[in-house]
Amino acid sequence: MCLVRRFAIAVASAAGLLALNVQPALAGTGGQPPPSGVVSATPASNTPHLAASSSPTEQIRQIVQCGGTMYAVGSFSSIKQGSTSYSRTDLVSFSASSPYTVTSWAPVVVGSTNANESGAAAINSIAFNGANCADAYIGGNFTRINGTSVTNIAEISTSTGNVVSGFAHSANGTVDTLAAAGGHLLAGGTFTSINGASIPRMISLSPATGLSDGFLNLSIAGSQVYNQQLSHGGTLDLVEGAVSSAGGVPRHQMFMLNVGGSKASVTGWTSPTLNIACTPQSFWAHAAAWSPDDSTVYVATTGFHEPGTSTTGPRPAGSPCDTAMAFPATQASVSPRWLNQTGCDSLYAAAADSQAAYFGGHERWSMNPNACDTLGAGGYNAPGIEGLNPANGALYVNSPGSAGFYSRARGLGADDMLVTSAGLWIASDNFDGSDTCGGVSGHAGICLLPYG
Repeated sequence: MCLVRRFAIAVASAAGLLALNVQPALAGTGGQPPPSGVVSATPASNTPHLAASSSPTEQIRQIVQCGGTMYAVGSFSSIKQGSTSYSRTDLVSFSASSPYTVTSWAPVVVGSTNANESGAAAINSIAFNGANCADAYIGGNFTRINGTSVTNIAEISTSTGNVVSGFAHSANGTVDTLAAAGGHLLAGGTFTSINGASIPRMISLSPATGLSDGFLNLSIAGSQVYNQQLSHGGTLDLVEGAVSSAGGVPRHQMFMLNVGGSKASVTGWTSPTLNIACTPQSFWAHAAAWSPDDSTVYVATTGFHEPGTSTTGPRPAGSPCDTAMAFPATQASVSPRWLNQTGCDSLYAAAADSQAAYFGGHERWSMNPNACDTLGAGGYNAPGIEGLNPANGALYVNSPGSAGFYSRARGLGADDMLVTSAGLWIASDNFDGSDTCGGVSGHAGICLLPYG
């Protein structure tokens, strides 16, 4: 199941959810025990979460931290913590440290007519302008917040939830991703016009007014900018989506922006691997992450398989479809340092610390290049999440060496991951009763794998 997640529920139902159950463990080869310093395989207790199941399926699309508070957005109507259920429409905030108390912040969000069809998130992204946690910028597919008419983008108060009137709030298409960089708010999506500026797919807005500030105008060829990740140094931005060129140069699936100057520009970073087609997706590089020192880029992909290749047998060597990859961040044409193929299961999220590169999706296996849609010789069971050696891409395995060190209920797939000082936060969903993380129930939608 490898289509864009906005359509994943319908696809899964039509496909009958073939082979969703993880197969019995076989003896994998090449895995390694995890080093000290990786996050625990056992989740922290008492974190907020979605109901174990719901109709329609509910989903957390993104988790961010500002100050001592976590913010989660997506498509949901309530959040549970312990025996308490809180009414929350598509946004929730809670303490970043134990006992992870849910705050009283409860903006009322009204989605557009198609906001909740096929599992689509009403709110796709949330961002903050530096250390200012008093207001949040949100993007997605919505029409009203706390009674104020808006269209797909808005700035809202984190105390009242009310719309900040001075920030323009109208995009003519979905806003998929927001990020603040150097005093600019970078927005991407399917829109062709936003707050009066006809700059399609990706634009830089003034955080004060919401109007185009002229920092970015790339003439992107493609239908969607889906995701982005700012480097730890704050001067580079990875961008993923259904794109074929940006800034006048060919860039398929991904490009890297220099956002540290007076005007954003596309860097020389690219790879021939990103030009290889995957089918049936229009784009398959859905997420990426930076190493702590910004020297390596980790890429998580969906895509199923290359056109004309087997849907049952071994994967082509070097195939980027349904693969975890590591690239040097050098601003030139580069090749992968390593690839780890799932065997035709999608990866949707990536994060990294100094000891591991973490990937999540609805994958069943890792180190599985010898099969498609089944566990092949040498592969490992690794449902829902995998921790890989950042040096060589080898899977971190459990003490018997029989399966991945980490696991979680697969559902539609982990949609976002964030490393903080507390550990690894994982955003997911409750599709098909997906409620466990590390074998522990009560973690639908939100799971924290802590350090220590």
